[in-house]
Amino acid sequence: MSEMGRIKMVLDKDYQLSEVDKRLFGSFIEHLGRAVYDGIYQPGHPLSDEDGFRKDVMDLVRELNVPIIRYPGGNFVSGFRWEDSVGPRDRRPKRLDLAWRSTESNQIGIQEFSKWTKKVDSSVMMAVNLGTRGVQDALNLLEYCNHPAGTRYSDLRIAHGDRDPYDIKVWCLGNEMDGPWQIGHKTAEEYGRLAEETAKAMKLIDPGIELVSCGSSNVDMPTFPEWEATTLEHTYDYVDYVSMHNYYGNRDNDTVDYLAGSDDMDRFIRTVIATCDYVKAKKRGKKDINLSFDEWNVWFHSNEEDDDIMQNHPWQHHPSLLEDQYNFEDALMVGLLLITLMKHADRVKMACLAQLVNVIAPIMTEAGGGKSYRQTIFYPFMHASTYGRGIVLVPSIHQTRHATKNHDEVTDCESVVVYNPEKEEISIFAVNRTLDKDVELEADIRSFGDYKVREHIVLEHDDLKAVNTALGEQVAPKIVQQSKVEDGVLTGLLHRASWNVIRLGK
Repeated sequence: MSEMGRIKMVLDKDYQLSEVDKRLFGSFIEHLGRAVYDGIYQPGHPLSDEDGFRKDVMDLVRELNVPIIRYPGGNFVSGFRWEDSVGPRDRRPKRLDLAWRSTESNQIGIQEFSKWTKKVDSSVMMAVNLGTRGVQDALNLLEYCNHPAGTRYSDLRIAHGDRDPYDIKVWCLGNEMDGPWQIGHKTAEEYGRLAEETAKAMKLIDPGIELVSCGSSNVDMPTFPEWEATTLEHTYDYVDYVSMHNYYGNRDNDTVDYLAGSDDMDRFIRTVIATCDYVKAKKRGKKDINLSFDEWNVWFHSNEEDDDIMQNHPWQHHPSLLEDQYNFEDALMVGLLLITLMKHADRVKMACLAQLVNVIAPIMTEAGGGKSYRQTIFYPFMHASTYGRGIVLVPSIHQTRHATKNHDEVTDCESVVVYNPEKEEISIFAVNRTLDKDVELEADIRSFGDYKVREHIVLEHDDLKAVNTALGEQVAPKIVQQSKVEDGVLTGLLHRASWNVIRLGK
């Protein structure tokens, strides 16, 4: 163990960044692999309800407290014919899903998914197909979902058994349209014009909806950030958000550099904010375009086997795809990414952990109808979603730093502080991302009067590669006695390679 690190902060309840939009803790279900079939939906399973939905999975989703779920894709949406997935199930056609080279049975569609989201106390973020389809099909789907009655598609919904509209408030205008892998891939000009006209028409049907324009598929795209600048020139007047997507992974097995990767997310967010503000200034606009980071996670463990299934064994129905088995260091990384998102709560208003069940997911079910269980990344997300509701504070921070292979001036500890005035509570989220030294925390909290430590939650493990399985959890949180408050000063110990939640209140 090397010399101890230090982080010193001063908290003041009046130094506020922004209230956290609860949708920052959203997630994502795509018609991909075992996310839908053999994931959320498995008729005949002993734990499934009368609609075929896994009750054990729903319990875990509710535990995560996910307020919004993006659907039905992802790459899948660019070839999706929504009409195939509604109405009597025995009349729904099977279709080739070109995105994941699978066969889609359409036994689950917007009717069933809307019902499922209500069961898990969530709401739908719907994506429209701007790959192989366009304006009219988007309007038809919106009319089907949101218009009360008296028109072709609203009456069709009623005929299918749903008198009340689904009232979906957030709509994504396509998915990753800058990507050559995308069915119906478009240039920035082509997408910008199509998205503008689609958005304009959709808001004529339902002015109360919020729209998300496609941003870059990831930070390494050769067109980034020109894509955002060009497309927003067209869509600025009609959309409310621009999307961001990025995934992270320890491909070089360099954990120290891997855990510095959240700094890359921070730079990505700052660059997109600057681009949005440039377009706002250029157009003499009055509104800010906010961000929807609607695909983020760790994803790299399953890449080789995914390629084999799609290339050599195509057209299966819900094959096992993108089933990353997450370890302890991945949980630390997810915690770091959550902290980064919360630190930008003034502009990142929505985010979706991609995905929710089985596919690069915090929740897994055993193939063939076995148990469900929590992956290691489940816990940082659950803690952030549970205790991260409130106002992000702007503390004064001084701390020790280190360098990695690809990153300079990396903070030993990444942290964010959320103040919930209704509950009279502060939550300090912190990751000690060093592997060889503990960090001493000192925080001046005199602004909050007689607050004391309620609990200090820690996620840690001696083995960075430890995983959870259906047989048991190696990585699970625990309550420790490592923090105290004396004379308005919080002192605490943050062990090396650990996720910490320190909750304070009266």
